[in-house]
Amino acid sequence: MNSIVECVPNFSEGRRAEVVDEIVAAMLGAGVKLLGREMDADHNRSVITFAGVPNAVEDAAFRGIAKASQLIDLDAHRGEHPRIGATDVVPFVPVRGVSMDECVAMARRLGERVARELNIPVYLYERAATRPERRDLAYIRRGEYEALKQEIASNPDRAPDFGPARIGKAGATVIGARPYLIAFNVNLATSDLKIAKEIASVIREKNGGLKAVKALGFMLREKNIAQVSMNLTDFNVTGILTAFSAVQTEAQKRGVAVLESELIGLVPLEALTQVAAQALKLPALKAEQVVETKLFGE
Repeated sequence: MNSIVECVPNFSEGRRAEVVDEIVAAMLGAGVKLLGREMDADHNRSVITFAGVPNAVEDAAFRGIAKASQLIDLDAHRGEHPRIGATDVVPFVPVRGVSMDECVAMARRLGERVARELNIPVYLYERAATRPERRDLAYIRRGEYEALKQEIASNPDRAPDFGPARIGKAGATVIGARPYLIAFNVNLATSDLKIAKEIASVIREKNGGLKAVKALGFMLREKNIAQVSMNLTDFNVTGILTAFSAVQTEAQKRGVAVLESELIGLVPLEALTQVAAQALKLPALKAEQVVETKLFGE
């Protein structure tokens, strides 16, 4: 493949594997390659990663949205993670031979098609946003599905970019184009959710913390522990080790240890190389020095 686009749709279902199976099967029918699939019961959310040529990826995303709208009822959905739709967010990421502008065009075509054929309201975000404030996913998702359901018809600020100003059980969908994003969580040795929320508030860029970091505090009820959940929107600005160290420092200030961290979805090799370079004080280390990159890289 000379042109490759990655797509990382997030679906509001993390407990019923059979539902996610159907959604994934629908997407794979477009001829894309599945790269990753993760389900989280506490968040009640699934993150699917696939890639392929642009036309196939765009079609696969539509098929996934259509299938999710049939199988997921937002009126019955409960989970820790903010959401406004059965298919909550669909980002396109340029990988090779595709520009960001082309991914923006894909997002806008898909948004128009979803609205026209599925009657689902669509908001455009990140590089595809039509308003500056809508680059921020959290701005679009404020109040979640319940608030949007009440406000979409009466508040002009919440009018969708495509589709009806009314919302059904499938909710609304946010579609966009962006660079690589790293979803990185740190689990704390405490069941005190307040501590996780305090740490998230301190480290996120919005509150004057780390640049290119979004963070929230969640409770993982199955494990009875609190979690700091982060999105690193530009790992060249703030990398994984820097984010981890910041959470660990803030946790220690509060007398709490870090249990473990986790990656959700995939991560670029360069981001992991940065971790090794920082930890080992090897500033010149590059991904090209990895044996497998030399052997199998294209």
